[in-house]
Amino acid sequence: MLLAIDVGNTNVVLAVKDGAGTLKMWRMETDVSASSDEYCRRIQDCLGDSAAQIDDAVVASVVPDATPLICGALKIMCGHDPLTVGAAGVDLGIRVNIDQPEQAGADRLADAVGAQVHYDLPAIILDFGTATTLDLVAADGSYEGGIIAPGVALSIETLAQAAAQLPRLELRDFSEDLPVLGKNTVSAMESGVFWGYVSMIEGLLMRLRQEHGDVPAIATGGLASLFAQHLTGLAAVDPYLTVKGLFEIYARNRGEGRANQNGC
Repeated sequence: MLLAIDVGNTNVVLAVKDGAGTLKMWRMETDVSASSDEYCRRIQDCLGDSAAQIDDAVVASVVPDATPLICGALKIMCGHDPLTVGAAGVDLGIRVNIDQPEQAGADRLADAVGAQVHYDLPAIILDFGTATTLDLVAADGSYEGGIIAPGVALSIETLAQAAAQLPRLELRDFSEDLPVLGKNTVSAMESGVFWGYVSMIEGLLMRLRQEHGDVPAIATGGLASLFAQHLTGLAAVDPYLTVKGLFEIYARNRGEGRANQNGC
């Protein structure tokens, strides 16, 4: 069984597909202070009975300090190194058309591969994570660049730390009936978070489409459910897009049968 791992600044997402093709996902906190042995234990605890069935793994990481820890844990589990997006010799099967391709986030490239396989192109990938990103995937599947904005949770945290009189706001599902004009501090902050992010994203989508045509958008990421339903012009909401891309990258490099041939 293949394990896909997306290492983000806040969470590590684990995903496997069982024999019937059903996708299962888990999340755990990203912790750069944990050892590989500790990460191995945490991964096994998350996966439960599935842990013993893991033959191989594919990793995308945007946290350099965590990457060797996660890869070391997977080597303990499987007896060999995982496939790592961005490592020498790993072929994504797409072109990366930006000034410095090595700077493209591994998760964003995995999103692009996932979109290439599972959706009509061109497409804009809207990923809600620690950062909110919008990336353009061209009709031929090439990654054409993107936009990086502070994520909503990061903005809330920064606001609470920098403004002494403001309370810490809890992220929740916001109603479309939330007034734009707040009548107290909390409702004013909620309006800024909710309508501010909806307006920012719709404004960025509008500007991208002015430059590149009426391109459909696909939303993904851990916080997509909070905002996607309130955005217009989304073609799909796919919380599994990144790991779908990782499974495809693995298939393009090691193939479906490779994991069962190395005896781990």
